[in-house]
Amino acid sequence: MARDAGDVRRLASSAPSLGHLDARVSVCRACPRLVAWREEVATEKRAAFADQPYWGRPIQGYGAERPAVVVLGLAPAAHGGNRTGRVFTGDRSADWLLRAMHRAGLASQPTSTHVGDGLRLLDARMLAAVRCAPPANKPTPAERDTCAPWLVAELAMLKPKVVVALGQFAWLSAFPALRQAGGDVPAQVPKFGHGVLAPGAPTVIASYHPSQQNTFTGKLTEAMLDDVFATAVTLARA
Repeated sequence: MARDAGDVRRLASSAPSLGHLDARVSVCRACPRLVAWREEVATEKRAAFADQPYWGRPIQGYGAERPAVVVLGLAPAAHGGNRTGRVFTGDRSADWLLRAMHRAGLASQPTSTHVGDGLRLLDARMLAAVRCAPPANKPTPAERDTCAPWLVAELAMLKPKVVVALGQFAWLSAFPALRQAGGDVPAQVPKFGHGVLAPGAPTVIASYHPSQQNTFTGKLTEAMLDDVFATAVTLARA
């Protein structure tokens, strides 16, 4: 079990398979503030989910083991992934994301509500840069850096052709992780903006995050998200 940043680096770099990596991620306790928050949320619960058990642990990636497309988010939502035990599951962001992935042919269904809902990702995998739900959805730089080896190890195993980064945090996290994972991506990170494309191996595409803040205000529309995934699928098949 990882109890500090050194443990994370050691356990991530030595994981012999994706299954071993997932198991090691799921019991990580390296960031005291995140551990306390995720467990507090899981105990107190939101009133709408008071009758449901909460996962209250770190979230592994979900989807294909050798995907062409990786979707990278910030962190699990307190009452989404932290509740359901699966990344991008059980919240409004998941609703938007899975509808778009389904329309693009990357998901078997347009919903992601709970771990037994039958969802299969098709040549795609969803990850979070930080694996525990953070207070106010804002990990500290130290927490981001402590968690990064899990992301590096997973990307090295996955070897995707395309990474879709949802939001600026994921965009900025993707490039150093991909370089450490053996990818050939730009040394200077391009400025974040919806639809920005950074050619490389893999290609990285930026998208606004499908958070309520963006979708309710119209900053992100379904058509905008569809355009990003249509580009991702085209590049993945090239």
